[in-house]
This record gives sequence, C-alpha cells and structure tokens, in this order.
Amino acid sequence: MSSRPADEPHSGSRHVTVVLVEDDPPTRDHLAETLAACDGIRLLASAGTLQAARAACERFLPTVLITDLQLPDGHGADLIREVRDRYPATEIMVISVLGDEGSVVTAIRAGASGYILKDSEPVDMVEAVHGLIEGRSPISASIARYIVRRVQDGSFSGDRKPAPLLTPRETDILWGIAKGFTYNDIADRLGLSRQTVPSYIKNIYRKLEVNSRSEAVFEAIERKLIRLGE
Repeated sequence: MSSRPADEPHSGSRHVTVVLVEDDPPTRDHLAETLAACDGIRLLASAGTLQAARAACERFLPTVLITDLQLPDGHGADLIREVRDRYPATEIMVISVLGDEGSVVTAIRAGASGYILKDSEPVDMVEAVHGLIEGRSPISASIARYIVRRVQDGSFSGDRKPAPLLTPRETDILWGIAKGFTYNDIADRLGLSRQTVPSYIKNIYRKLEVNSRSEAVFEAIERKLIRLGE
C-alpha cells in the first residue's frame, strides 16, 4: 500500500479515520496514543478548541469524530450539530466527564450516536469506535442505567418525546422521500452529490427511530415535520 502524507484527507481507506477533540492536553495525548495504537484506526488530527476542531473536520472528513463537550471557546454540542449537518457520513461520539441527563440528551439531540464517560477503560472507547461504524450506539453502562431508572420512575424528560432536531437539509430530503423522489431526483433538486443522499437518509432514520422510507414518512407526518400539501 502506498503511503500518504499525514495530513491527506480520508478517501477510500480501509481504516476508520478519527478526529479527536479534547481540551486537556494530558487527556488528549492519552486518548490519541490509545487510538493510534489500535489496528484499523487511523488518527488524522487532535484538537483542543472548537475552532481547531471545525478546521480539522473540514480538512480531513473523518469517519468518526470523538469530541468532549466542554471546550474553551464553545460547547461540543455546537460542533456536533455542524458536523452532522455538513458531513452526514461522519459518525459522532462524545467522550466526557459529564454524565448528567441534560448533557447526554443535548449531545444526542444534536446528533451524537454514542456517549462514553472518560472513566471508561481504553478498550471500551476503541470498541465504541468500531461499534459506531457497525451501526450501534455505544453508551457507557452507568449512563444507560441512569436513563433506565429515570424512565422507570417517570422523571426522565425524554418521556415527553419532543420532535427530533432535523436540520433544514434533512427536512428537505424527508419531503422528497415523502413525494416519492428517487435519490437522483433529490440530489438534483437540492444541488447535492448523489453519494451523500443515503448518508442524510441514514441520519433521518436514526433520529426518527425508523428503518424504512414508509416508516419515516409516517413518523414525519404524525409529528408534523412535513406537510405533503406543500
């Protein structure tokens, strides 16, 4: 296999490519070393600020973004929303010391597919990265138990099941699905690459908790996310 420069954007590599965002240098170095030592994972960049993270994601287009929430120049949830909207094929996992309901729900609603606490063993984080690529949503056991308890006693705010946070682009694509347009039709109408449409649709399915076009359309109409008369 021919070598590529360290800063070359990801394109077609068999490796899971990662951008890591963590503001604490010792923690960032430790996580970077853990990821770099794993077969099948290629760490493209590590960043300590929201600004640096945005630049790294734009430059490298990683397979997976791993981000902290508390950053010196902003909140990780803002980065998650931006990456989910601009680069829908990128999977996103939070790694944080914050395990409270508000932080977890905010990150997941923003678009994170996994949430790991920093006290997790290194192997757990690596397994979580591979799990994201395989379509799973890794969450630390303590967070899962906490959410289960809150749901069971009726105090979890998720019981109110608010409408999912779809981006304007996802809403446009969902409307196209409802109208019966093909992927090519949707791409042409919205000025997108044909290859990116399935990634957007994958995110729509995840947010609506459905597995097919018909289920997505039904849920969207029921939740008044789209109106077919428009």
